[in-house]
Amino acid sequence: MGSRSGAHTRALAAIDHHRDGLFELSLRIHQTPELGYEERQASTWLATFLEGAGFQVERGYRGIETAYRGDASGKGSGPAVAILAEYDALPDIGHACGHNLIAMMGVAAAIGVRAALEQVGGRVAAIGTPAEEGGGGKVALLRAGGFDDVDVAMMIHPSSRTLAGRTSLASNRVDLEFRGKAAHAAAQPDRGISALDGVIQTFNAVNAMRLTLRPDARVHGIITSGGSAANIIPEYAAAKFSVRALDRQYQQEVLKRFIACAEGAATSTGTTLNVTVHENSGYENMVPSTPISDRWAAHADELGLPVMAAAPDERMGSTDMGNVSQVIPAIHPYVAIAPEGTPGHSTVFRDAAGTPQALESALKAAKAMALAAVDVLTDRDLLESARLEFEKRRTEGVVRGRTMG
Repeated sequence: MGSRSGAHTRALAAIDHHRDGLFELSLRIHQTPELGYEERQASTWLATFLEGAGFQVERGYRGIETAYRGDASGKGSGPAVAILAEYDALPDIGHACGHNLIAMMGVAAAIGVRAALEQVGGRVAAIGTPAEEGGGGKVALLRAGGFDDVDVAMMIHPSSRTLAGRTSLASNRVDLEFRGKAAHAAAQPDRGISALDGVIQTFNAVNAMRLTLRPDARVHGIITSGGSAANIIPEYAAAKFSVRALDRQYQQEVLKRFIACAEGAATSTGTTLNVTVHENSGYENMVPSTPISDRWAAHADELGLPVMAAAPDERMGSTDMGNVSQVIPAIHPYVAIAPEGTPGHSTVFRDAAGTPQALESALKAAKAMALAAVDVLTDRDLLESARLEFEKRRTEGVVRGRTMG
């Protein structure tokens, strides 16, 4: 990348100035896990931290209680960069996806960009996006116009490998409820209709369907209610599923087939079925902006974070950042905070997300994001390249553009 500009230097110095406070903030969130749309403490701490760093903060952004937005502007007009934070935890296992680090990185990078704005034009928006783990906070914000006035969006996710970016799986969360008729399971079994049988037959049908799915498709679920006693035929049973695939079009095909499996199970067991496809959990596949991802990678390398190449068969999950990338150029790189191969959504990864090593690596990644954001604000060629790539993808149908479906 060569020598750094004065704006770059200001950004790095501002992040270093807040280093201890940022680390304390991350650890506090890590030690106080809150589920999606319940992140009242985390969102308050993050908003307060941004206010202390000079941001104008709107809490309850776009009517979402645990969302926020902090704004800062530079000299004159210019593009606007959104830097996003996530801070929800997983049920039972806490911050096993490292969202405490995502929150810290988002705040750190935004503070760095704000310091650089003293020299350059443009705007930075630090947006807190709740409920990534299935609640679709970014989807809700998109529908509410929360990204209408920004040109580029960025965030970083912890992992066991440092990557400039990768795709993600399109997905939907689906709830199934089966209703039957209770009866004594020993004395009067012929007078009952087992709702649990409907759930079990759905799992059986899904397992049979896997044989004819593409390798990138994923259908997985849990039983959330299966009855109250072994000697009562269950009149109510429920399950939660996630239906995924590499692209949205095929994912929707798999979703239709999955619902047909559930409907067939209801018919075969004599139960009634209610299907709920959660609107905010309709996650699009991630399409990273190549020019901006490459710029982040270059800065990360200079800061001592060697960036690996994504493998052709890269393992991946789903994220509502995919929905943002379908609307504006966006990046979602990964920073290693645990040994390679450490599984995400595990207690091992949760523990790694609270270590000093994780904090140090995450801070470097945040610095790289701040520098890349400054480049977007100051390098017209970089922003134009990102826009041209996005427009080409839009005409090819790879992304949707600003019009929401």
